[in-house]
Amino acid sequence: MSIGAQSSTPAQLVSFINVKLALLGCQPVAVEGGEDSSDIVAAFAAQYQEKERLLGQYLCPADQRIQTFLYDYLQDVPVPRLPLRTFTLDRAGLARVLSLPVDRDEFSSDIINSYRVKQGVLHNPRSDRRTTAGIFHITEGGLPIPDDKLGVPKLTFAKMLALALNPPRELVRLPFTATQPKPAECFVSLLLRPIVCPEVPGFTSEKTMEVRFFAPGNLVSNLDFVESIFGNAGDPLLPENDSGLD
Repeated sequence: MSIGAQSSTPAQLVSFINVKLALLGCQPVAVEGGEDSSDIVAAFAAQYQEKERLLGQYLCPADQRIQTFLYDYLQDVPVPRLPLRTFTLDRAGLARVLSLPVDRDEFSSDIINSYRVKQGVLHNPRSDRRTTAGIFHITEGGLPIPDDKLGVPKLTFAKMLALALNPPRELVRLPFTATQPKPAECFVSLLLRPIVCPEVPGFTSEKTMEVRFFAPGNLVSNLDFVESIFGNAGDPLLPENDSGLD
């Protein structure tokens, strides 16, 4: 069982989040009644950050495959780089806890309002289109583009991706730390392995599709949404979660 499939209590998730924040060089949140382990976490964080510095250009296998595709596909235009350091959502439920401040039951920004409700957390985006009619664009240079879709040059895709990976500072602030003196600023990422072909004994094995999501910290609620549908495939750095080794 991958770590993403394990269930955790809210208190355990908060402790887990604090460790991950420290490893990213961000300030952990204060938890009332929580056990103070800041010295231990700080020691591990310092060691981890030094290893990160030495391996500063390393991407997990899934991200390296995506980056290699971008280099191959966008050979004649500037190629954006995927984020090297993200808050990895490698445990089910992390995205939901991160989508609200640690000491509040609601979060509001220019683009979304989130509320804690009896069933979990309600995310209410300011703009919620129910159709892609007229806005679905496909980059040229691959398979034929259907007549009802809009084709765009590779350069357009590269520029849009570069802008998406370099958002304004207010969009990378984690809602979980919004009420803290120094809110954490980072990208969040999620690995999915949804089943696309179930196993049929004696005929075919189970097949999954590898999907990576990246979002500015302020939009972690988006990943809570997709995780609630497709699950969580765990830590993309671990060999057991690498589809290239299946």
